[in-house]
Formats: sequence, C-alpha cells, structure tokens
Amino acid sequence: MTHDLSHSPRSDARDNRKRILAVARTAFAEQGLDVAMREIARRAEVGPATVYRHFPTKEALLTEVFTEQMGACAAIVKEGLAHPDPWLGFCLVIEKFCAMHAGDRGFAAAFVSTFPVPADFAAARDRTLGHIAELARRAKATGGLRPDFVLEDLVMVLMANGGIRTTSPTTAVAAARRFAALLIQGMRAEPAAVAPLPPAVRLPLPVVI
Repeated sequence: MTHDLSHSPRSDARDNRKRILAVARTAFAEQGLDVAMREIARRAEVGPATVYRHFPTKEALLTEVFTEQMGACAAIVKEGLAHPDPWLGFCLVIEKFCAMHAGDRGFAAAFVSTFPVPADFAAARDRTLGHIAELARRAKATGGLRPDFVLEDLVMVLMANGGIRTTSPTTAVAAARRFAALLIQGMRAEPAAVAPLPPAVRLPLPVVI
C-alpha cells in the first residue's frame, strides 16, 4: 500500500513557513515594521497560531526576513573595500545603500535601530558598520573623504534617506540615487568639478493641515 506524501504535515509546515516569510518580506518592505503579526497571518492565509509556531516573536520573524538584505549589505561593503580607490569605494557604498534602503522601508528602519532589533541582526549590522568605518578611514587617508566625517553621519544619511515616500518602488530608488549624489558632493574633502546629478524625481508633497 502506498501513501501520498505530497501533503504530509511536514511539507505543509514548510509551505506555510515559506508563505509567511514571503508575505512578511513584502509587507515590511512596503509598509515598514508596524505591520502586525495577525496581519501577516491574514495575508498568508494561515492562523495567527501558525505564524507564532514558526516565529515565536516578531523579532524572530524580522531576523529571518532580513537575513538576505543584511547579507546584501555586507556584500556591498566588501565590494567597496576591494575597490582600488577607497574614495570611489566609499561612494559606491553610499550609492548602493541609499538605493537598497529606499526599496525596503522595514529593513531601512531596522538598520538604523528604529525598532528593537534582535541580537543576531544587531551583531551583523555592527560588523557591517565596522567595515564601513574602516573604508572611511582609508578614504580619508587618501584625501578623498573629508576628515571630519564620522560614522554617525552615515546613520543620519540613512535615516534621512528613509524619509523618501512614494507609491512606486522604482521612483523611490531613483530619488535615493539623486539624494546620494547630492550627499557625496558634500562629503568630498576638496572641491571638485561638479558632476551632473541623476535625473530629478517628482515626489508627492506632504499634506499641510
């Protein structure tokens, strides 16, 4: 006698976990970290108990959801460190960080600690920031980066970049690229010929009440 194992409890659990992660990744990217666990469950078409069985806390879910993005951040910094010109490597990191964070509101918020992030996430973030600090030190030593730059300036940049609001992820990334270009010009150690900025992006103005 044979048994159909295509829908065994174990495979169903794996499918539920994948669906929860996919839904959470999209929800946090679009709406930030305030999306409730019950809303994640509703969108994933499972009960809240199923979500909590896989992820006992929201912090555990966030850690799993943002693992890929944190790895991408580390890869960007590694690319910057490997650049033969530390200043251009530093510029690359600023450009790519701003673009990446503009496309994912939840990850951007978690990276600058606007949510109580889990210890594993915080440790990975701190390692990444440490490598950026080393890249900044090299860029200063070669005369590209202004000597008064500190790591807190990068955090401030990312917090400001996270304020970009638009209904289109593509537009948000384009706006972030222009924002990064403006910032990089202000971070130069010495005045230089002004490079053309990326195209301007039409953004919605805030409503004044």
